[in-house]
Amino acid sequence: MTDLSLESTVATIAAELPGAAELFRRYGISFCCGGKMLLSEAALKAGIAPSALLTELETLKRSASRDAPEETADLIAHLLHRYHQTHRAELAWLIPLAQKVERVHGGHPSAPVGLSQALEALRDELESHMMKEELVLFPMMQRGDGATISYPIAQMRREHDDEVEHLRTIEHVTHGLILPDGACGSWTALYTGLRKLTEDLVTHMHLENAVLFPRFEAGLQTI
Repeated sequence: MTDLSLESTVATIAAELPGAAELFRRYGISFCCGGKMLLSEAALKAGIAPSALLTELETLKRSASRDAPEETADLIAHLLHRYHQTHRAELAWLIPLAQKVERVHGGHPSAPVGLSQALEALRDELESHMMKEELVLFPMMQRGDGATISYPIAQMRREHDDEVEHLRTIEHVTHGLILPDGACGSWTALYTGLRKLTEDLVTHMHLENAVLFPRFEAGLQTI
């Protein structure tokens, strides 16, 4: 990800750094509607010393890629099994659960109106994105293709930006994934699942943008 600083926006940090979104939620810092706010401003508004918040984020950055395999072939396999398969499985039950919560609690002021639609849009774009990686980009990497690989990598980076917009929509319609008092079991399970899905997706994109893709952009095709 881009270098962390107090001049970074909270939206950029939440989209690129695994764990940052949950940290911001804990401090009541909005990164969807108020996402253009600088980290320094957001910290002061939340009553936190900017340097202390930056230190917490730097700790997250140091551990962001710690659990991923080092070798490129192993990293690709990790992305396929840990993230591609998991996203598909989780969206398959989160979407109908979101539909149920919207249908039953649509009149509640905290209802996540529009959530199922946002998840369907994310599913459709993510499925297309992952298929391109599985059928085109990852095989090119495993073959060691060089000159022609820059275009699909650039396309995947652009599609990651689109996925970030879906994450911001989800954050917005769920009011920061904050459950109302007395939320039922279905609503609670939905938001628990969404926290994992959104965090997984940020980690997935981080591993590709910051770890895997630069190896090929720099010509370091170590399989």
